[in-house]
Amino acid sequence: MKLTKQGIDLGIVTRDAATMLKFYHETLGLPLETTIPMPGGGTMHRLKVGESIVKIVETDPSPSADAIPGGIRAATGYRYWTLTIEALADCVARCEAAGYKTVVPCKTIRPGVSIAIISDPDGNWVELLENAH
Repeated sequence: MKLTKQGIDLGIVTRDAATMLKFYHETLGLPLETTIPMPGGGTMHRLKVGESIVKIVETDPSPSADAIPGGIRAATGYRYWTLTIEALADCVARCEAAGYKTVVPCKTIRPGVSIAIISDPDGNWVELLENAH
């Protein structure tokens, strides 16, 4: 396999795109690239993360089931994803001030690397990582 893009696209399906956009676009500050209709019904909001895209998707009709919340130990499959950022403590404080739950408070996991984990409005875990190197 030869990659033709130095990033990934991550799709997050939700029942409430407006609430998810408030978290990812307004609170975390991910720029909105575009909003497009979904084939078969619904809307996709594409947010830029470097060369990657986070797709917030609200389908019509809505999915018949919800994913199990709870992060790493709750179930198998995709349980969290990571954003490498600057000013970790400031970002966590901004998320908490906006009412989002901190699942793992700021902590150093190895010399020069600190993390925190925030739960988005649907219960998906977003790891925020600051690398001092």
